[in-house]
Amino acid sequence: MDTNIEVEAPSAPRGVHDMTQGKPRAHVVRVMLFILAGMAIQTLYGLIDIYWVGRLGKEAVAAVAVSSNLMFVSLAATQMLSVGCVALVSQAAGRKELGEVQRLFNQVQSLATWAGALFLVLGLALHRTYAERLSGDAMTAELASSFLLAFIPALALQFTMVGLGSALRGIGDMKPGLVAQTASVLLNMVLAPFLVFGWVSGRPLGVFGAGLATLLATAAAVVGLAVYLLRGKTFLRLRLADWQPDLATWRKLVAIGLPSGAEFLLLAVTMGVIYVVTRPFGSEAQAGFGIGLRLMQAGFMPAVAISFSAAAVVGQNYGSGAYARVRETALESVKLVLGFMLFFTLICQVFPAPLVALFSPAPDVVAAGVDYLQVTSWGYFASGIVFVCAGVFQGLGNTWPSLAASGARAVAFVLPVLVLSARPGFRMHTIWLVSVCTTLGQLGLQQILLRRELALKAPVSP
Repeated sequence: MDTNIEVEAPSAPRGVHDMTQGKPRAHVVRVMLFILAGMAIQTLYGLIDIYWVGRLGKEAVAAVAVSSNLMFVSLAATQMLSVGCVALVSQAAGRKELGEVQRLFNQVQSLATWAGALFLVLGLALHRTYAERLSGDAMTAELASSFLLAFIPALALQFTMVGLGSALRGIGDMKPGLVAQTASVLLNMVLAPFLVFGWVSGRPLGVFGAGLATLLATAAAVVGLAVYLLRGKTFLRLRLADWQPDLATWRKLVAIGLPSGAEFLLLAVTMGVIYVVTRPFGSEAQAGFGIGLRLMQAGFMPAVAISFSAAAVVGQNYGSGAYARVRETALESVKLVLGFMLFFTLICQVFPAPLVALFSPAPDVVAAGVDYLQVTSWGYFASGIVFVCAGVFQGLGNTWPSLAASGARAVAFVLPVLVLSARPGFRMHTIWLVSVCTTLGQLGLQQILLRRELALKAPVSP
């Protein structure tokens, strides 16, 4: 009798979406569209900052670009939290263990709160040192330090955002996160020019105002999600009594998410190396790279959205033992991402200059951004597949192989770039060539590891 009750339970709670039935492609697309909409809104944060700050000069653009690299450090930690949460929650939902889903939800919120507080303290303590080490000149460093004073608290709040959103994603409830992000980005769009240029108040805050707008908008999104949960719109409940740390659960969350978090940390290190070796080229080059990077991140939203979607769909089907559906989900996700990435590659090859010029008309900045986009776009299809397959690893609950491929790529990229940067005649163009070659190598290694993982965890009967 108990078993029968567990099987029927998912039909009652609000917000739970069973992805173990129906076509996997349809589930991937449904979840992807929600995530993509949310990511598009989130990416607007960065583009809005660059757009308004671009009116303050190239040093301000470079300052925001340098500061934003710290976002990858935050993403490393929040990705660790997110991957562990989605994997465990989706698998528990696939097994129809809704009580376990509830318990995991509150444990994730507890871990997110502590991790966010630690990030805030460390970030504020080291923000000036960070700005001075990566900036190309003293003015850029000063502006970056000012921006970080507001931007770091905003990144700390992202821990709470991710903790709430990941659990909802694990059960397939995508709407709350999208609504919260939409409201927050609209608020950011309204606040940014008023705070940056001092409209109405007559007290312009410059780059600090851009960071403050992001902080206030992020705080509003967190409050919105908390209100959604407190009003009982889903069966998940915030219960502070359940926040007492369960170290066994925390270890399990970290064990699954750590490799994915480490992948983002490797990305942060890689970006840091790029900023260090490009310092001699000046703020114009760093600004051009920063704009190109933001545009690339915007173009990669579909790939990341499909990756997150695949993780949730694979997780539920793996938890229910539907191994053929796990493989079908992986294949359909790769097909989807190839279409998006080929289109984005075409855009970067044909229209790179107008895209960069939207954020800075300076010829040197545009030239640096165009070179970055035109060269690196040749590897976008490979990067898209890498993202999607990383999501499959997440759904299977083993992200170590994905980390191995990313680690190999980081070593293969960083070492040659450091060596080449010390030689006469070194150009930024060389960095992007090395990036494309190492991304192709990462794709090859990852595919070998994925085939092995699927054979072990999702065997299909002949």
